Amino acid sequence: MRYSQLLIPTLKETPADAEVISHKLMLRAGMIRKVAAGIYTYLPMGLRVIRKVENIIREEMNRAGAQEVLMPAVQPAELWQESKRWDFYGKELMRIKDRHDREFCIGPTHEEVITDLVKREVKSYRQLPLNLYQIQTKFRDEIRPRFGLMRGREFIMKDAYSFHKDEASVDEGYRAMYEAYKRIFSRCGLDFRAVEADTGTIGGSFSHEFMVLAETGEDFIASCDTCDYAANMEKAESRSKRVLPGEKEPEKPMEKVSTPGKKAVDEVAAFLKTTPEKLVKTLIYKTDDGRFVAVLLRGDHEVNDVKLKHLVDAKEVELAAHADVERLTNAPSGFAGPVGLAGIPIYADQTVDEMANFIVGANEGDAHYVNVNYPRDFKVERFADLRKVVVGDSCPRCHGSLRIFKGIEVGHVFKLGTKYSEAMKAVFLDEEGKEKPFIMGCYGIGVGRTAAAAIEQNHDEFGIKWPLPIAPFTVAVIPLNVNDAASMETGEAIYRELLSQGIDTMIDDRDERAGVKLKDADLVGIPLRVVIGERGLKEGVVEIKDRRTGVVDKVPVAEAVTKVCDALKNA
Repeated sequence: MRYSQLLIPTLKETPADAEVISHKLMLRAGMIRKVAAGIYTYLPMGLRVIRKVENIIREEMNRAGAQEVLMPAVQPAELWQESKRWDFYGKELMRIKDRHDREFCIGPTHEEVITDLVKREVKSYRQLPLNLYQIQTKFRDEIRPRFGLMRGREFIMKDAYSFHKDEASVDEGYRAMYEAYKRIFSRCGLDFRAVEADTGTIGGSFSHEFMVLAETGEDFIASCDTCDYAANMEKAESRSKRVLPGEKEPEKPMEKVSTPGKKAVDEVAAFLKTTPEKLVKTLIYKTDDGRFVAVLLRGDHEVNDVKLKHLVDAKEVELAAHADVERLTNAPSGFAGPVGLAGIPIYADQTVDEMANFIVGANEGDAHYVNVNYPRDFKVERFADLRKVVVGDSCPRCHGSLRIFKGIEVGHVFKLGTKYSEAMKAVFLDEEGKEKPFIMGCYGIGVGRTAAAAIEQNHDEFGIKWPLPIAPFTVAVIPLNVNDAASMETGEAIYRELLSQGIDTMIDDRDERAGVKLKDADLVGIPLRVVIGERGLKEGVVEIKDRRTGVVDKVPVAEAVTKVCDALKNA
């Protein structure tokens, strides 16, 4: 392709509403343009990247035995009502009505549509397992769309759904998709981790997220420094020290002390001349169905809301209002404690069971208890892992330690079980002629998000440094002066030869200053560039620059194509 014929409207300045680096650089590099909040047009260079990501996905999905379909973006409400998600999904579901006043939605995902298709077309275990996927536009009405393609309302997604006759089959299908995803993100040139994750609104029993490691990531993941254990912060666990009663320090008599106006953990610790690790804070939570529970946590730890809601079998949990806390504890907010607390169940993080002679609120204004011990001074409904892990925690799988990284979620695989097939009465006949619900798996990749994540991981102060497999072009041939006949003849010859070798090549044939061309090449991020200058030609050489490393080689004109081919083979 010729630069002069391409629409690449690069910008010198960063638009004011761009926040993260991928958003800034995709706008500046002329790859996307905003149409409305969270909705973008893909320009030619951006779309070329998207298509290359899609091609890698297709090749690996097909290799894993999946079949491509294409489902409608607009879905009837009846299907979502059948699965019971019409109301549960919330305001992110864009609901519309047609001219006959029938309700529809713009699909954020396609579990209902695919389940309805399979229940109509697949009748026997002999037709299983079956894995169907699509690459299609989705819409989720995010309350605050931001970060360009990282968190848009309209986005391109690959979603796949598998159907199985038994658990052994779904396990095999899940593993096949897990391995396919590893190949996809490896081929995209990304540094990533597959981490254990919560299933969220999709539902199901087991899932992994695929996270691209990047300092600008919104999510945090925990990873063991010894084994391959990794999990997002919602799911990450740590191994309890399992301190035996005889290993704890001797119990001291419990004593009430005055702590006037001291509510926060740090305030109380400083006032009592100790550290937050010696305090146990008591937090009162309210569930979505109106129950109240107390949670005990070491002073320097934070509650993991996802773990808590699973423990108490709730859809959502939130900290109780001050008025509810005061009513339940008979004390001002900030002085709650487990001693004498009645009427609500008390759950404690497992680290509390390792503590002795700790400090708690006294359920009385301006007072705390010191030298509190379990089970002498209070009762607990259950101990469980209820906190967010921190750096240095013990790995739950081995004797290693956990590290914390920032990451960007680009893919998610789920074991759905029979959540949708039972709700929608999707059944097949087994070997004995009995009806059974399909056991399902679900597997998604954010295509645009993958491209954006690649930029977050691969850039410098000059622009994008695309991984070779998903770059819009592999090579840019740049004659610095198009008005110099020798420069243009050499550039055209190298350009044609690279194309004949099957290499995706662009030639910058614009009548622009050399500095403009080189800055644009860095901004757009083409992996290799061949620069033809008048001075170099007098010496019989051209310059080949590797965008990722910045290394520049001067090579004889006759060897330029060979050098490029060798560089690509070794990349």
